Amino acid sequence: MPSHPSHPSQPSPPVPPDPAPTARGPAGPADPSSPPGSAGGARPAGGAGPSGPAPVDPAVWRLAFTVVVGALAVVFDTTIVTVALDDLTRSLHASLATVQWVSTGYLLAVFVTIPLAKWAQARFGGKRLWIGALTVFLLGSVLSALAWNAPALIAFRVVQGIGGGIMMPLMATLIMQAAQGREIGRVMATVTLPTALGPILGPVLGGLILSVANWRWLFLVNVPFCLVGAFLAHRHLPDDRPAPGAPRPRLDAVGLLLLSPGVAALLYGLSRVEGSAGFTSPVVLVPLLAGLVLVLAFVARSLPRAQALINLGLLRHRAPAASAALLFLGGTSLYGAMLLLPLYWQQVRGQDALGAGLLLIPQGLGALAARTRAGHLTDRLGPRPVALAGFALVTLGTLPFALAGAHTPTVLLLAALFLRGLGLGAAMVPLNGAAFIGLAHHEIPDASIISRVSQQIGGSVGTAVLAVVLQHTTAHADTTAQGYATAFWWALGATAVALPLSLLLPGGRKGDA
Repeated sequence: MPSHPSHPSQPSPPVPPDPAPTARGPAGPADPSSPPGSAGGARPAGGAGPSGPAPVDPAVWRLAFTVVVGALAVVFDTTIVTVALDDLTRSLHASLATVQWVSTGYLLAVFVTIPLAKWAQARFGGKRLWIGALTVFLLGSVLSALAWNAPALIAFRVVQGIGGGIMMPLMATLIMQAAQGREIGRVMATVTLPTALGPILGPVLGGLILSVANWRWLFLVNVPFCLVGAFLAHRHLPDDRPAPGAPRPRLDAVGLLLLSPGVAALLYGLSRVEGSAGFTSPVVLVPLLAGLVLVLAFVARSLPRAQALINLGLLRHRAPAASAALLFLGGTSLYGAMLLLPLYWQQVRGQDALGAGLLLIPQGLGALAARTRAGHLTDRLGPRPVALAGFALVTLGTLPFALAGAHTPTVLLLAALFLRGLGLGAAMVPLNGAAFIGLAHHEIPDASIISRVSQQIGGSVGTAVLAVVLQHTTAHADTTAQGYATAFWWALGATAVALPLSLLLPGGRKGDA
């Protein structure tokens, strides 16, 4: 199985207001949580001034590099274990149903802690929270490598998930607050790099590690990322701890008790679809319905509240709302197809786990190649045309698999994967960037959480739906290849739906319609 906070700080010196209007009107009064030298009001989409695009402060790039290094361990760890389930089953003398909790327990822990990121940053400051969460993840990684049985490994993976759940939304928050709305596309190309490459390259890295070492190294590989990330964070992240005597933020405990278990129940139910009787099975339906009730109760309670756990009022504005919807579909396309692609190479083309992982490298290379250019184009043209082009490329790159058989030339499919990677890399930059267009400094943490949750739930829904489709089609098709072709048509449909929705994104670089 396969994703966000205001903090009081020292008083800011006066800063002249931005000359350009924003997508949601002129900048409001200065936010007391803004860091020194920043304006607290909303910023233009591209950060443009009268003389053209404002350059990004080199300090922002140092900060971005710092948090990305630490986040790489978290993102890869989410998917790297998926290729090791068989090894873990044999080594730990446990059933597959038990070992699957190594992934499921981690994922649930992540989503229980994600909603805490905003409050925790306001309470402790971004720098201390980042280093603390990274330390928790490091501790969980070392303990996981030392686990003596399956229950111990599952428990230590939960420790990892607690740290990872704070880090993923906090990564985007720290970088976007530091960038102050300038050149969102270029900055977001950096922020979303680990998230895009994790599901694609994680299984490859896992397969390579297992080919030369045992499963414990899947967790020990995190240690250097965590140590270097903590060192860089100590040097480069600004000290933004709350000022002495500043009022402490109150935790919306009721909202937390509704949202965290609700999202966890939804994800648990979706994770049980594969291998069960489908969506009608009680083990799937009961947690899905319970989770849906809790999430809807959270939404009803939070919408009218100014101090809710997450400011859902942001979704009243078109750019953040369209971004959340498209990130849901983007997650469906990315993670859902990542269920199908390795299985296609293994069950239809006869590859082993490592071979299937290596054959997915072109998709990762395509995603990597597209990001820098997509960031520049987003700042120049706005999110709408870049997202449209990205989803169009994903559609074209998925189509050959929907038409493929058991003997389709491998070169053609590898080229399609590279094209698909280009599209995913291009689309995710404007989708994530649009979530922050026109937001004030104190609204960025809420947008980070909404974006992360939207993409991950979309990925879980896509994986669950395609798992059921694949089970049904392969059971009733004349050949396994035909069953996979039908499943890929479903994946293609999810991507195609995103094309018209992309028209809801802002079209110009200042967030205009």
